[in-house]
Parts: sequence; structure tokens; C-alpha cells
Amino acid sequence: MLLNNTTIAQQKTKPADADDNLFSAGFASGFIGGLYDNWYPYKQLEKHGNFGIGAPGSLDGELLMLDGKIYQTQATGKTTLIADTGKLPYAVVCFFKAKKTYKHTGTLTKIALFTYLDSLLTNQNGIYAIHITGKFKSVKTRAFPPVEKPYLPLAAMLNRQHFFEHTDLQGDLVGFRIPTFMEGAHISGYHFHFLSADKTAGGHLIDLSAEDITIEIDTLTSYTMDLPQTKDFNNFDFKKDRKEEIKSVENGKKM
Repeated sequence: MLLNNTTIAQQKTKPADADDNLFSAGFASGFIGGLYDNWYPYKQLEKHGNFGIGAPGSLDGELLMLDGKIYQTQATGKTTLIADTGKLPYAVVCFFKAKKTYKHTGTLTKIALFTYLDSLLTNQNGIYAIHITGKFKSVKTRAFPPVEKPYLPLAAMLNRQHFFEHTDLQGDLVGFRIPTFMEGAHISGYHFHFLSADKTAGGHLIDLSAEDITIEIDTLTSYTMDLPQTKDFNNFDFKKDRKEEIKSVENGKKM
């Protein structure tokens, strides 16, 4: 096949992980264990995805990326579109392209939603990006307030969470289902952040009651990761098993 100069130039400028790749800035169990310092630029993150979730520096709330825009929900409940001029400690993103779309009518609890998703995502070792839109009868989310050094692991600070409960609103769920073999480097299972349609409410998903939703699925086939080049990361003890801590943090309560 012959390539013209324009095609060659496009290939050189296209990000290596643009297609069907899950990109992580940071190592999940390290973040869960207390690596909250900013190190990865937002502008660099945008080169690896337009859809995903993460956390701001010093744990100042929760982050969500949708259509290339980054939203922060703070412990006050305030949700804002933020500039991409700063840095963050942890994020997981991809370039989202829906490969399958499903519509579900009727009410689904969080457990029922995850069971329904399991019936759609049949590859237990697959990496899936999931975008859900529609009406939510209720949504419970959370965000942590900013913390100072010395940092504690997230599971040791569950009493500092701020919870938010919303009813009868339209919104988006942005998240992933990560297979078990990626645990540690990533948070396995389902992980969603919420953003209301008016962009004024959000946070890490704790519970929900959804109805009349549209589910878009993107199947990812690779993953890449950038690691912090910091003293704290270099000295972090990765020997500790943090599976139970991760479960506690994901559900917002001690297991």
C-alpha cells in the first residue's frame, strides 16, 4: 500500500493509544494508599482520552471527563468545569467510541443495573468503558474534602466523606468495568462517577435508582500507564494487599 506525505504525517501525530486503549495516569493501589500529590498535567491527559474519571490533588473532591471537558465535584457539593492548566494525582481515561448501544425502560437499582450490565458484557476478562444517560429517580454520590500531609490511606478517611443525594434529575454516568487480573494497577469491577445534565451536581457513585436509560459500551483492547516519577512513589510499599480497602472506598463504607 502506498502512503502519501499527508497520511504519513497523520500517523506520526496520532497518539499511540488513541484507539481502544485504557490509559491510566498513576497506579490505583498507590493512589488508594495515599499518593495524592499532583504530578500529571491535564493537558497531557487530554492526549490520551476524552472520557474518564479521576481525582484532584490533595483529594479535593472527584473528577469526571466527558466529551473532553473536565468537571470537579468538591466536598461542598459544588460541581464546576475546570481549566486544563493544572495537574492531578490519578485518572483513568480513553477515547470513547460507542460500539454497542442499549436502551432499558423501567427502574433499576444499583445492584440491578450492575447485574444487567453483566448480562451485556459477556467477556469476564474484557475492559469496558461505559456511558449511561437518562433519568435518575435518585442518585447518591460522595466526595472527599482536601487533606494535608502526612496523607492517610483513603480507607482510613471514610468518616471524612461528604455525601450528596439528588432526586428526579437527568444525568450521565461515566465509568468502566475492569477485569480482576488488572486489580492493583487499576480498580477492578465497576467504577462510576456521576454528572447531572445541568453540570451542577456530581461525584463518585454510591447508589442510584435509574429509569429509562441509554447504555453505550466501548470495548477496549489494550491499556497503558504513566507512573509518577516522585520520591513518594519510589518509596511506596506495594507489598500490602489493599483489596478490602478498595472495596470499602468504592462503596463508601467499611466492609
